[in-house]
Amino acid sequence: MDVHQLDRINTLAHKAKSVGLTPEEKEEQARLRKEYIAAIRLNLRSQLDSIDIREPDGSITNLGEKYGAKTSQS
Repeated sequence: MDVHQLDRINTLAHKAKSVGLTPEEKEEQARLRKEYIAAIRLNLRSQLDSIDIREPDGSITNLGEKYGAKTSQS
């Protein structure tokens, strides 16, 4: 997601509050929001996958290796 897309999301949000959106703009807004949420989820997943936890026995468990291969059905 680049700066131009974020600016467009904000522009559409401000316009929706002030004068309203056309059906085309509503579709664009929904598409941009889906792309934004997908980018946030991907970023969060990569951060979580890189977390290492030191277990009480001294071993280190990487959460990405332990849980990353599982797929969620949400």
